[in-house]
Amino acid sequence: MTAPARITESFAVREVPRKMRGGRQVVKLMEPLEYHVGTENSAEVIVVPSGFETDFASIPFGMRNLFPPLGLHARAAIVHDFLYMTKGDLPHALDYVQDMMKPDEMTAYLNLTANRPNVNARTYSRRESDDIFREAMQVVGVNALQRNIMHRAVRLGGGGGWGS
Repeated sequence: MTAPARITESFAVREVPRKMRGGRQVVKLMEPLEYHVGTENSAEVIVVPSGFETDFASIPFGMRNLFPPLGLHARAAIVHDFLYMTKGDLPHALDYVQDMMKPDEMTAYLNLTANRPNVNARTYSRRESDDIFREAMQVVGVNALQRNIMHRAVRLGGGGGWGS
């Protein structure tokens, strides 16, 4: 089992051939990605499992020159995509993402979450998920103007992605 990379560390993805979302290439996370909510050593931890598929930030086409889908904010976008895909229901995350994952990835994820009771242990609202996105962007060094614009954009336009 691969130990999760912290959100501030490098991460590995692989292109999913011929799979696009909204004109953006889909990639698969090759190792788990870990985010500590609130503070660097918080016990409240979100782990995005290896095998999770993302298109990074869902930037409308006309805005991609200002805010490319892949950038400093990419790690925060992966966490945000995971929260949206699961509707924030992290205790039941596998119900939402199991079709993306190989059996060994599911086993590794179950082992990881079973041995760490504060990992993916709670459910987040859409607002909390969007706020975690803004917080995570700050952690990885996205400037205040960009993170506030991106946060406002997901608050205004993210309802469809959440399903509300």
